[in-house]
Amino acid sequence: QVQLVESGGGLVQAGGSLRLSCAASGSIFSINRMGWYRQAPGQQRELVAVSGGSTNYADSVKGRFTISRDNAKNTVYLQMNSLKPEDTAVYYCKATIQVVPGRMGDYWGQGTQVTVSS
Repeated sequence: QVQLVESGGGLVQAGGSLRLSCAASGSIFSINRMGWYRQAPGQQRELVAVSGGSTNYADSVKGRFTISRDNAKNTVYLQMNSLKPEDTAVYYCKATIQVVPGRMGDYWGQGTQVTVSS
């Protein structure tokens, strides 16, 4: 059983910062990719940033958000600076994990709300 637990969401004014964390636990052999997605009301879930071999960001967050990982803790972070009202969404952590060698699957966290007021 694998579990992803997110934390760090909240309410912040435009221009402010938040740092999200996502820790993976359970039966983990190795973690390939870890990343963040978000879903605003009435919108599809979209990629924000992903780390695994290479690092990629959505164009809308480049220069403002930074993804990082602590592999010893199976944790991924998202530092969000210069936040805008349009960043308001539920943010989800996703990880591609091998529970045993050769058996890989995608796992999602429960989501954390980020609200940016103007």
